[in-house]
Amino acid sequence: MAQKEKRGKKIRKKLLHKYRLVVLNEATFEERFSFKLNRLNVFVFSSLSALVLIVLTILLIAFTPLREYIPGYSSTSLKKQAVTLAFKTDSLQQALDVNEQYITSIKKVLTGDVKTVDFNRDSIIEAAQRDSEGVDLSPSRQDSLLREVVSQEDKYNPLIDTEQPNFVLFAPVKGPISESYDPENKHFAVDIVTTKDSPIKATADGTVIFAEWTAETGNVIIIRHNNNLISVYKHNASLNKEQGDLVKAGEVIARAGNTGELTTGPHLHFELWSDGYPIDPTNFIDFD
Repeated sequence: MAQKEKRGKKIRKKLLHKYRLVVLNEATFEERFSFKLNRLNVFVFSSLSALVLIVLTILLIAFTPLREYIPGYSSTSLKKQAVTLAFKTDSLQQALDVNEQYITSIKKVLTGDVKTVDFNRDSIIEAAQRDSEGVDLSPSRQDSLLREVVSQEDKYNPLIDTEQPNFVLFAPVKGPISESYDPENKHFAVDIVTTKDSPIKATADGTVIFAEWTAETGNVIIIRHNNNLISVYKHNASLNKEQGDLVKAGEVIARAGNTGELTTGPHLHFELWSDGYPIDPTNFIDFD
């Protein structure tokens, strides 16, 4: 215990022992200034100076542009460019997804890889007649008066289009049918025999959404009509329209041919699709 006390007193004496720091003129040995200090004061002052220097360095790096010159810190402009590029990439990815869905839908139409739905207009009319039986559809007196008032107001209104839409489908080409619509064998079309270079006409008004060459079906043109109706024309010798063109019913859009691997002679492979489902064209068009 005595040795420990002596050692502690010796350490305190060293720490608290005062020294005098004097600055002299080298030529005249004149005293410029002096001050007293001890080891403890020097240690405390050095520690505080180092701590202040560390804090100032951290603040300088964190809140000034100087941090961009230190290895390991990213540039602010590079961060902004990265964020901008990330937004552009996301937008491009969304556009690619939409285009991929569109191309996938077109491929299903071309290959016939779509579930079939039996669509018969006679059965629809019969179902509508059955549903209307026993229902009083006669208008009331108030309803008749309101209809008369509205018709008189809109009679001379130039903003009202009184023209009724035309839903008549024309035969794209006349001729005998060599292969009928057969959904069980995935033949969602009718094959009409015709001579080479016979004019192929649009079955109704619409917009060309596809006009390209395919290895299996040759020159193909697809038209979108009103009421989500799509018509497909395959194995053409040449195409007269391009994608995006507007066509009228009966307008020549192609020439009949024998192009593509899946063909045995000059004919037209004609398909009709309603709301994404194939329908039998012979229910609506007379090809003979």
